[in-house]
Amino acid sequence: MPRWRDYLEAKLGFRNHWYPAKLSRELDEGAVAKVTICGENILLRRIDGQVRAIRDRCLHRGVPLSHKIECYTKDTITCWYHGFTYRWDDGALCDILASPDSRAIGRASLRTYPVEEAKGLIFLFIGDDGIAPAPFSEDVPPTFLDDDLALEGDSYVVASNWRVGAENGFDGLHVYIHRDSPLVPDTDRSLPIGHTAQSGDVEVIEAEGRPKGIYDSFANHHVLWDGAIGGEIVVKGVRSSRTDGSATRTTAASLWLPGVLRVDDFPDQDRYQFEWYVPIDEDHHYYVIMIGRRVSSEEEARAHREEFWARWKPVSLDGFNNQDIEARLALETFYRNDDAWLSEMLIEGDAPIVKWRELCHAHNRGVQSPENLR
Repeated sequence: MPRWRDYLEAKLGFRNHWYPAKLSRELDEGAVAKVTICGENILLRRIDGQVRAIRDRCLHRGVPLSHKIECYTKDTITCWYHGFTYRWDDGALCDILASPDSRAIGRASLRTYPVEEAKGLIFLFIGDDGIAPAPFSEDVPPTFLDDDLALEGDSYVVASNWRVGAENGFDGLHVYIHRDSPLVPDTDRSLPIGHTAQSGDVEVIEAEGRPKGIYDSFANHHVLWDGAIGGEIVVKGVRSSRTDGSATRTTAASLWLPGVLRVDDFPDQDRYQFEWYVPIDEDHHYYVIMIGRRVSSEEEARAHREEFWARWKPVSLDGFNNQDIEARLALETFYRNDDAWLSEMLIEGDAPIVKWRELCHAHNRGVQSPENLR
């Protein structure tokens, strides 16, 4: 058994962690939305600006409330089947429309979920009963919550396990698949066909009370520009023609619990890209991409948001990260079999991925299992 047993078992992700559930702009005042995180079906509603989250399963006969949304008052949701009515704030069963004198009223509650909203994302804490939520700042990468960091992004649903997504994003060798991305000529930046880190050059960040992650500085990498077969060069990397002294390559990548990547100086210099790989079920993950830039005014923040939609969304997310999605779909055909995680053939350049698996085993707060969904 490898030194990352919990990671191997975490098909549905980890419990007692914060996960992004939806982009803030996607949930209007009074609107109700269904999400699934770590296999748990959840309903969201924005009430007086604040997002509430409740389990999407009636206590009575177990039907999903989302089958037909009935919200007769601002603060409650009613099951369409027998009229069981719950408060959004605490999940309490406050009325039963078809049986108003039932003794069950006031004696039972649906599970509710702690909510944080930050930087254009709605986060939920998926945790055990009776467990206080972990500090939100410990489950997002450093710099994400910085006051001067403006962010804009978009999301996808990908038909692969979340672990496949996380490892694809952190894989230094996978730059090979991006050699024909339109992002490369658009930014006039360098892109080798491979760059590898040695195990000892990867920093494991595990201090108490702080985010837990693996930091991989590209300054320590061995960079490969030419790919040869039998001594003959068949593939060449792209070298930037910039002469202004600006950064011509991404400078670092780091992967943080419970499954979020930060890439420094990407998709261009002076930017951060954050990527969440949120478990939906064993075979799908919610892929959230946010691009950040430091700003000193609302005008600069607005310009960054406009640049995202005009440039980075089509050229980077749809022209670069979509290649990652293609790779994950191909990986999933192998890794959906549990034995694949033990029969794979990793090489020296995969050291950061192994460190990530070991970190997850050492510092996760609980493995989500099908028993938690009952």
